[in-house]
Amino acid sequence: MSMLMVVTENVPPRLRGRLAVWLLEVRAGVYVGDVSRRSREMIWQQITSLSESGNVVMAWASNNESGFEFQTLGENRRLPVEMDGIRLVSFSPINNQ
Repeated sequence: MSMLMVVTENVPPRLRGRLAVWLLEVRAGVYVGDVSRRSREMIWQQITSLSESGNVVMAWASNNESGFEFQTLGENRRLPVEMDGIRLVSFSPINNQ
């Protein structure tokens, strides 16, 4: 079991309801819980199938240098990048066109 956090933006209510079955919603769109790897993978499958045009980030505790791993889905100005074996986040500027 490991700590899991999911943050959602602009996702359908049915996904939010589904996440609330497995995780505790501590703020609007922010879910936390302690789940197994298998449950985490099942939750991610639900997210990918139900998120529609929203965006989601999922982070969980891991035994690596940063102490966690994460994955994202959907459009967001923050993009995961790998640098020297560590996953970081790149921040894209706003397009003023």
